[in-house]
Amino acid sequence: MPTRRRLLTAAVAWPAASAFAADGADVAALLREGGVVIAFRHALAPGTFDPPGFRLGECSTQRNLSDEGRAQARRIGDWFKAQALKPAQVRSSPWCRCMDTATLAFGAATAWPALGSPRGASEGTNAASLRALRDALAAARPGRFEAWVTHMFVLSDLAATNSASGEGLVLRADGGAAPKVLARLSIA
Repeated sequence: MPTRRRLLTAAVAWPAASAFAADGADVAALLREGGVVIAFRHALAPGTFDPPGFRLGECSTQRNLSDEGRAQARRIGDWFKAQALKPAQVRSSPWCRCMDTATLAFGAATAWPALGSPRGASEGTNAASLRALRDALAAARPGRFEAWVTHMFVLSDLAATNSASGEGLVLRADGGAAPKVLARLSIA
């Protein structure tokens, strides 16, 4: 299948399964073609930033998914099941709201510090994380795709665009430049 050169957007309403096929068909085709990553901003988590003194690995000290966010993550998983799509690998920021989004949507995820929030990290750490993400995206192979779950700031730095909670960006490496956003998947 030829590479798509236009930005595709799929806004999928739940539970209408027919909306999956009609609105998400282009996104599904890109994922089946492979050589891409679908990078999600974590599902709905009320507030902004983590509280002072938060600790990774201790969800009670972090900003977490709301009930609506947990339902949104499950709907993401339902969309992938309805499309018969399974990521070759699911990677997530180690923050609880990201791991929870990934686990609820895909069943399991591997924590990857490169997807972690850059807030509070050194500039050198942020640059190294961005290089690791770009390298992993450049290694994406035809016929397979990965799913990543991360934060708004990471997606903004990586793809030079904003994203909504639970929104997925289908990304492809674009030489040495910032990754190209081929499509967006928003599941309401």
